[in-house]
Amino acid sequence: MAAKRDLTIERCDCDIIHQEVVDEVQSRMPKEETLYDLAEFFKVFGDSTRIRILWALAESEMCVCDIANLLNMTQSAISHQLRVLKQAALVKYRRDGKIVYYSLDDDHVKQIIDQGMAHINE
Repeated sequence: MAAKRDLTIERCDCDIIHQEVVDEVQSRMPKEETLYDLAEFFKVFGDSTRIRILWALAESEMCVCDIANLLNMTQSAISHQLRVLKQAALVKYRRDGKIVYYSLDDDHVKQIIDQGMAHINE
């Protein structure tokens, strides 16, 4: 279990603006719409069912039936979450006859999951 963290917010006791720092950060700040898109991207990770699906797909390519069985959920519920993940470009699919297999869209998705797990386990 992760150690408890000090959640106290420390404040400056001064009102000096370090303008050179502010200007430098401002010059590197992405456009507002880009930051909005990033926030929307991370919202997709805010659902434990989607995280469980991503975790499973990081281990193996799977069809909806297999994922539903693994997570003890209906195929309809899994399909709904896969649609959200596909719209966010986190998963892809391939058809093999009547079976549709899902997998992570690319290695970046696994890296995001791994980084998140490393962070919460610190």
